[in-house]
Amino acid sequence: MDIRQIILDIVQSQKYKGMDASHLSRELKMEDAASFTKLMKCLNELEAEHVLARDQRERYFTSEHLGYVTGTLRINPKGFGFVETGEESFYIAREALHLGMDQDKVYAKTWNNYDGSVEGEVIEVLEHNTKTLVGVVKIRESGEKYFLPDTEMLNRRIKITNFQDFRVVHDSKVLVAIDSYGQTIKAHIERVIGYKYDPGVDILSILLDHDVVPEFSEAVMQEVKSIPEEIDQEEKKNREDLTSLLTITIDGDDAKDLDDAVSVEKIEGGYRLGVHIADVSHYVKEGSAIDKEAYHRGTSVYVVDRVVPMLPHALCNGICSLNPRVERLAMTCMMDIDKKGNVMNYRIFPSVIKTTERMTYRKVNDILAGDETAQKEYPHLLKMCMHMKVLSDIIRKRREGLGAIDFDTKEAKIIVNEKGKPTDIILRERGQAERIIEDFMIAANECVATHVKWLETPSMYRIHEAPEPKKVREFARIAKTLGYTFQGGIQSVYPAQFSNLLKEAKGQENYSVLSSFMLRSMQKARYDNRCLGHFGLALKEYLHFTSPIRRYPDLVVHRMLKKYVFTQCENPDKMKKDEAWCEDAANQASVRERIAVDTEREVDDMKKAEYMEKYIGCTYDGIISGITKFGVFVELDNTVEGLVHISTLIDDYYHYDDNMKALIGEHTANIYRMGQKVRVKCVGANRFKREIDFEILTKKNKKKKNDIKELPKQRIRKKNRA
Repeated sequence: MDIRQIILDIVQSQKYKGMDASHLSRELKMEDAASFTKLMKCLNELEAEHVLARDQRERYFTSEHLGYVTGTLRINPKGFGFVETGEESFYIAREALHLGMDQDKVYAKTWNNYDGSVEGEVIEVLEHNTKTLVGVVKIRESGEKYFLPDTEMLNRRIKITNFQDFRVVHDSKVLVAIDSYGQTIKAHIERVIGYKYDPGVDILSILLDHDVVPEFSEAVMQEVKSIPEEIDQEEKKNREDLTSLLTITIDGDDAKDLDDAVSVEKIEGGYRLGVHIADVSHYVKEGSAIDKEAYHRGTSVYVVDRVVPMLPHALCNGICSLNPRVERLAMTCMMDIDKKGNVMNYRIFPSVIKTTERMTYRKVNDILAGDETAQKEYPHLLKMCMHMKVLSDIIRKRREGLGAIDFDTKEAKIIVNEKGKPTDIILRERGQAERIIEDFMIAANECVATHVKWLETPSMYRIHEAPEPKKVREFARIAKTLGYTFQGGIQSVYPAQFSNLLKEAKGQENYSVLSSFMLRSMQKARYDNRCLGHFGLALKEYLHFTSPIRRYPDLVVHRMLKKYVFTQCENPDKMKKDEAWCEDAANQASVRERIAVDTEREVDDMKKAEYMEKYIGCTYDGIISGITKFGVFVELDNTVEGLVHISTLIDDYYHYDDNMKALIGEHTANIYRMGQKVRVKCVGANRFKREIDFEILTKKNKKKKNDIKELPKQRIRKKNRA
């Protein structure tokens, strides 16, 4: 008999109340020594595989029943962490992380606290995903060297085995590779990054800590040399010639990788929109060294003072970039759109284009605003720019009608000088030109997704699934504390429920807090080989087609279009193989995108903390953006966020109320809640820890008006599209 299956049938039955080993042996009539040994071996195997677990009374249950989960551990720079399972996220306190490291696959025990919150403890590390560490070399007076990691390691010792192979000084920044794990980690130095306080070393350290490597291998650079710098007549064959079509690129002032261009003309019943995308797949061949490196990188990474590109500069800024007045190979999606925003007809085809002008968001915004100087400089573009504005409004109105969610969160741009020191933090602004390009790119992405979905060819989609009911319920609770009611059901939600709430809050002081928490309640958008729709955009079909220079999934979409749409390959074995490959590539792209986001955020946090080091002692108006057991987070107008630790709230003893998401004073009944305006003083900032500390100014310690210092007057900067 299959003892394993019998045990599982018993434990998983609805009537099961729990049995220990002795009880199970009697139930299965396996009480003799040989049978009991066999039973225990099976139970131990099921427990080792994390299928079963025991409670405090030694009774066996499924691991899920007792709150055990398997997921990815993500550690916050402040020392605590979260285990993410895909559906849920569980808080792990610093002391409960044990030997878990960031990105490790772990087995954890979770439980509910009396206040309704859920937390957990790492029980076992199933797979180590942290392979390298970045940190500084310290040298004691005795001459002994030791390694101090940038990442909090919870009192674990790190033994470096090859100090003698490198010339390092006190505070040399190094990258080490881990050889073995445990309470003592053994590692060897792979690379000396530079001196800790040298310009640029701080950012480079974060990049390398996330496996974002600026340099390309010798094999990749050798391949680049073989790629021509101009297109020849042979390459134009089987492509539609659009070189005489009025076509422009619109990007940020400092953008160099121009991978999309647009053309718009008025036709009967609507407009003809052409979205022309650099044909990167023509140069980056499947299986080449460049392709393998692009697959690994997944995306370009944009930090405050540099870009780490997915492709070498010779490609992304050269032959693949749609530079003005030169011929370039492209993939075109030409759409006829009616006055309600619906696509009446479309064609997707390989083309040759020659962009008329290299426009910027700033210039197009000036033209649309009626700036005479800008309009005189580009008289040949005036008509098309006006058509673009009208068409963009039409497309956006259709999407809003479907319930698309526009979070419209504040985004900062950190200005640094030539030495990498932050000199200003300014808000990005989405002008009309930025919205036009966004609308046009979304339209093309939807059109191509619809096309390949109904042809049932292998491809890679951009998906955004509906939020989990638990997260929606939590958000609805938060919205209520901010003064809003989430309308409609919780179990099965629609995008319009969220977009309508944002419309209601538009213009209110707590809008950014509501928008931020709404965003957190959503599932993360990711890539998949299945077309599952995009909840946030309220679209049933969606993929990424428009940025193959900086995103690998777009390159995959182009390849599959060429293979299965333009040449109509119908080989079922090839299709099956490509379908499986697209699934793996989608997972890789999703992981690398998450790494890029984390990297960019950490660099921003570091530079914001460095910026605030100059303003310690100054006071500002802010808004409470988050509340935890250990304090409140306050966000300033320039998006700088700092922690007010609960120990600094000296006017009362405060309790955390999870239902209200508030801190409540025990004696005064004073309440700190989200969205509340407060006056704070910056009492600490540490760029290396990426931390900013505030104190709330109460009536007791409030300063005189003349003592209050302000940040430089906030400037607004128009947003560049990454």
